[in-house]
Amino acid sequence: MKLTNKVAVVTGGAKGIGLAIAQRYLAEGASVVVADIDTAAIDEAVSQLRQTVDTERVLGVELNVCDAASIDAMVVKVRERMGRIDILVNNAAVFDMAPVLEVTEASFDKQFAVNTKGMFFTLQAVAKAMVDQGQGGKIINMASQAGRRGEALVSVYCASKAAVISLTQSCGLDLIKHSINVNGIAPGVVDTPMWKDVDALFARYENRPLGEKKRLVGEAVPFGRMGTPEDHTGAAVFLASQDSDYVVAQTLNVDGGNWMS
Repeated sequence: MKLTNKVAVVTGGAKGIGLAIAQRYLAEGASVVVADIDTAAIDEAVSQLRQTVDTERVLGVELNVCDAASIDAMVVKVRERMGRIDILVNNAAVFDMAPVLEVTEASFDKQFAVNTKGMFFTLQAVAKAMVDQGQGGKIINMASQAGRRGEALVSVYCASKAAVISLTQSCGLDLIKHSINVNGIAPGVVDTPMWKDVDALFARYENRPLGEKKRLVGEAVPFGRMGTPEDHTGAAVFLASQDSDYVVAQTLNVDGGNWMS
């Protein structure tokens, strides 16, 4: 029970890694806010989470990280309902891919708007609340192994996640004076519903049968398989707990050995 009486906000928390982290945080004693743009998914996730805990420990909030007013409204609502914010997991993200010569301005803008700009200004708004509360806090940014290197078909996504790693470093160095630890997690290839779309894009651009790319990337992981959402929850608990008080501005690879740094 490493997070007893803490209040955690998980963006993109209605599915995949975000939902797995929300479940684990509840098991560790925290109250959890599922913040997501998909209202139907929020309702389903909140209903699922409330089956095992006191309903007052779970709150669903609609959030569009591309809209400053939506971010501010989320922070206000959480503080009104839960009293404070101790932990933020910046998990909301989008993915797209194309050869460099086919990348559109709309795709470029959307990926940076959600993955980078949205992450930063959600962090900023929550950090302001944490400073006002005067008790510090923990902020975890979900990066990616794609942020560690370029990939021919994934140029913009890689760049957006590299920016997440860089911002995690800068924000971590700036906010630690307020006892706010900013760190990140870099997943590798993770078996979530989104991989159906990713696999279809690789099939299109690499002329592969559906399912082949997913199988190949799983086999290439040194651990021997793709990651699961649950594989990332231990790191998320560590970075949200007192165990990580002396960890500042780091991005932890949780990728089965795909990347070493």
